[in-house]
Amino acid sequence: MNALDYFNARLEATISPMDFLKRHQLDPEKYFLIDVRNGPVHVRSLTIKDANIIPELEIQDRLSEIPKDKEIIVYCWDVWCNTAAKVAKVLLEKEYKVKELTGGIAAWQAMNFPVSNRAQDARVTDNCGC
Repeated sequence: MNALDYFNARLEATISPMDFLKRHQLDPEKYFLIDVRNGPVHVRSLTIKDANIIPELEIQDRLSEIPKDKEIIVYCWDVWCNTAAKVAKVLLEKEYKVKELTGGIAAWQAMNFPVSNRAQDARVTDNCGC
């Protein structure tokens, strides 16, 4: 793979926090954002505003909650985490249209974009997969 092919593939598979925020503001019905982080509730209670919480460990059992007619955006912790990439692979194999949010929630927070505290959300499970 040459450099041009690499960067084209990267741009096709990912979206930056700024690009996602802009595109989502223009067409909110087009996207379905998923927080796929595993881990104890107390460390993952802060989420991107309006994200759907479906931890990677539950993704196979909760596919029915993910719409096929929207572009799926998945995110995890930060640039060192590959959980979102694992989920993106699973969803792509099931013929979803998927992109990974680059930098995860860490990049989102660094840009001071909207977040929610979901500590009290009943859908947030404490299954860390540790």
